[in-house]
Amino acid sequence: MKNHITKFLIFTGIILISFEGMSQQDPLYTQYMYNMSVLNPAYATDDPGMLKMGGIYRSQWVGIDGAPSTANFFAHTPVSERVELGISIVHDEIGDWVKENNITADFAYVLPLNETNKLSLGIKGGLTTFDANVSGLILNQLDDPAFRENINEVFPVVGVGAYFFGEKYYVGLSAPNLLTSKHLENEQGLITLGEENIHYFVTGGYVFDINEDFKLKPAFMARGVQGAPLSVDITANVLMFNRLEAGLGYRFGDAITGLVNFAVTPQIKVGYAYDRTTSNLGDYNDGTHEFLVLFDLDLFGLSKGYDKSPRFF
Repeated sequence: MKNHITKFLIFTGIILISFEGMSQQDPLYTQYMYNMSVLNPAYATDDPGMLKMGGIYRSQWVGIDGAPSTANFFAHTPVSERVELGISIVHDEIGDWVKENNITADFAYVLPLNETNKLSLGIKGGLTTFDANVSGLILNQLDDPAFRENINEVFPVVGVGAYFFGEKYYVGLSAPNLLTSKHLENEQGLITLGEENIHYFVTGGYVFDINEDFKLKPAFMARGVQGAPLSVDITANVLMFNRLEAGLGYRFGDAITGLVNFAVTPQIKVGYAYDRTTSNLGDYNDGTHEFLVLFDLDLFGLSKGYDKSPRFF
């Protein structure tokens, strides 16, 4: 019985924070600087001939029954001097009750501003499938109409973004989905409305050359949605010998983060990040684990391995 009560409270809390945009709804990523194509359809690498792919798995709030987990895959490549195409697949789960899949394609058009700076404008399109298995929840004999039937729906996705960048810096502004979607509806006068609002992202990063073997890479991500406090991540990484990278970060009011990644080969990089919750929720979980893999496929033999500039972002 206690286990059922715990599950109900967690699920109810998750539903409540989705009402009318009262909280952030999109998945979080600690290694956001390597996951930019999911956040911003204008993300461009300006790296001819290279197919860049990656994946992240995030297990959030380990130790809490029904805690969220997220897995995503992304790939993008230039198809001409000014056009880059990409795809993103995100699978998000909350316990055994809620599963959401986002499948989108990206189109980015790159405008050279001068010899070193470029501006990319992008659009994202696709769909979201939302499945909520709520009818099987045990509510301690409470009869709530919102939990009588399961929810299985499909929603369109349209997002936009802008990305200003050079070889060692970038600033991005994006809204991955401009369309709102309602998961629950009013029934018998009860407020059972769950609506996803538009999320806005501002990102930026820079690479400082400390010396030939060490580089400092600060980055930030700000995320906003109507009715919720602004969420801000700041991160400072150190890249050593163009192969090993380690850093610390802070998500204001939420978590202290750490990450490390290693270039196994010039084409493959693996990484790990850990979040330690600093809010009251930290007393009830063992932190968050995030795993990353990046893979660069040289389609036309243009890469020169480590003689080529490393993948900074």
